[in-house]
Amino acid sequence: MKVLEHYHPAQIKMREQTDLISVVIAAYNIADYIERGVNSVRSQTYQNLEIIVVDDGSTDGTGELCDNLARKDARVHVIHKENGGPAQARNAGIARAKGSYIGFVDGDDWIDPDMYEKMLGAMREQEADIAVCRYRQVHKTHTEDESVDRAVVFEGQEALQYYVQETKEYAIQNAAWNKLYRRQFLTGITFPEGKWYEDIMFATLALAHVSRCVYLDTAYYNYIIDREGSIMNTQINPRTFTDQIPAYYEKTRFLKELGREDLADIHDYFFYKRLLLFYDRLQKTDIPEKDKYLEQITQMIRDNRENYARAYHCPVADRRDYEKMKLFLKSPARYRRKMQWEEQVMIPLKVKIKRNVRAMKTRLNR
Repeated sequence: MKVLEHYHPAQIKMREQTDLISVVIAAYNIADYIERGVNSVRSQTYQNLEIIVVDDGSTDGTGELCDNLARKDARVHVIHKENGGPAQARNAGIARAKGSYIGFVDGDDWIDPDMYEKMLGAMREQEADIAVCRYRQVHKTHTEDESVDRAVVFEGQEALQYYVQETKEYAIQNAAWNKLYRRQFLTGITFPEGKWYEDIMFATLALAHVSRCVYLDTAYYNYIIDREGSIMNTQINPRTFTDQIPAYYEKTRFLKELGREDLADIHDYFFYKRLLLFYDRLQKTDIPEKDKYLEQITQMIRDNRENYARAYHCPVADRRDYEKMKLFLKSPARYRRKMQWEEQVMIPLKVKIKRNVRAMKTRLNR
C-alpha cells in the first residue's frame, strides 16, 4: 500500500480522451431525479462517454424523460425493459456497453463534473485496474463530506482486505457507483438478478481479482441518503432474509474458496454484529412480521454459535462484541434489557461527559 498525499491526477486533454467509458444508469420511477443524474454524466469534463440509461419498467414518466435526453445527446442510449430490479438493469447495461472502462451511477444520485476524468487519470497514472472514490452523503437537511486530500494505491488483495475489514478510513464499500472498472476485469462478473443488495458479491468478486486499485479520498459522487421510496431506506423486510443475509453467507464461502480464511473470519465477525443489530432494530419497530423476524434472527444466531470463538478473535474484533453475543445466547431477554440500559442511561451519560469536557477545555483555552 502506498499513500500519496495531496494527490491530484493530471488533466486529460481532449486529444488524450481516447478511451471510451461506458456509464450504466439504472432508472426506475425516479422522474423527479433522472434528468439531474443523467445531465451530471453528460456534463463530464471527460467527454468520450457512452451513457447507457436502463429504464427498468418505469410507470411515472421516467422512460419518456430518458428518451428526451437521448434526443439531446447522441452519447445517451436508452434501454426500455420490463421491471426486473437494479441487478438485471445493470446487467443489461453491461451487455450493451462498448467501453474499455465501465462505471455505474444510480439515477437518483448525481456526480461531480470531473469525476470520471479524475478516476481515469488516476488509473492511467497508477496503472490500476479499478479506481474508487469517496462520496458525499446527501441528507434532506445537510451534506456529509469526509474527503481527505490524498490517494492510496492498493496492491493485490489489499483493497479487498480493507473492504472486508470495513475500514472507515477508506470508503470502498459494496457500492458499484463509486468505482470505475477496467472492462476486462469484469469478464464473467455480473450482478445477481432478482436480488436486492446485489452490490455485495459484485464488489467482492471485482476486488478479489485486480492487480492494483487506486483509491481517491475525494468525494466526487453525491449519494442521496433519505429519498422516500428508496429500497435502501426500507426497514428490515423479507428481502433481508432472502437476499441480504444469503449474500453475506455467499461472501464467506467465496473468501474461503479464495484461500483467505483470515478475511472470511473478519467478514463473519461483522456479519454476526449485523445479526444483533437487526435484532435490536426489530425490537424498536411495530411491523406485523416483527415476531417472525425476531425468531428467524434468533435461530440464525444459534445456528452459527460454533463459529463465534474464531470470528470474535479475528484481528479487528472488539471483545465487547463477543460478550454481547454470549449474553444473547444465554438469554435474549437479558441481552435486550442490557441494550436498553446502555441506550437509555450509559450512552446519554457518555455524551454528557464528553460535552462537559469539551466545554471545560474551551474555557481553559480562553
